[in-house]
Amino acid sequence: MHRVFKCTAAGAMAFLSALMVSTLLTGCKFQPGWGYNKGYAPEQPIAFDHSLHVGTNKIQCQYCHNQVERSKHSNIPALSTCMNCHLQVATDKPGIQKLREAYDSGGSVEWVRVHMLPDFVHFNHNAHIAKGVNCQTCHGPIETMKRVEQFSDLSMGWCINCHRQPENKAPLNCTTCHY
Repeated sequence: MHRVFKCTAAGAMAFLSALMVSTLLTGCKFQPGWGYNKGYAPEQPIAFDHSLHVGTNKIQCQYCHNQVERSKHSNIPALSTCMNCHLQVATDKPGIQKLREAYDSGGSVEWVRVHMLPDFVHFNHNAHIAKGVNCQTCHGPIETMKRVEQFSDLSMGWCINCHRQPENKAPLNCTTCHY
């Protein structure tokens, strides 16, 4: 015996709604684009070696990204932060000379953004720092990266999996990240 299913507008809407909800609950893994750039490591205008600065020299992330504890957003370091050391250190290197030229002229360096999220997602850096989440949780072993790359896919599912861990006591309501 064969069953015949009629496609009605209501049935189609129910199917599409169920598909959308299941996609959201799985972390939107079927949607390419912003926030799913795991492994993305763009070339920067000046090579910056995090393995040297963070790994070898043990400079804390918050020294350069000094707004991360006070702001929802992490900042790109000001040239003056770089020059705190590089007025004296490695001044003969071409990249440092390029930094110095920008600094002396009052200009800036146009760094290429690595970690991107959709416009409808709001990630609060200072809330995570205040809860003791270290940078490597999301950004990976930054202290080993010669060129920064997006370590995690930063999908909704990836974030929710962390929030669901009982020890994290993190909120699961949608308005935490979508407002």
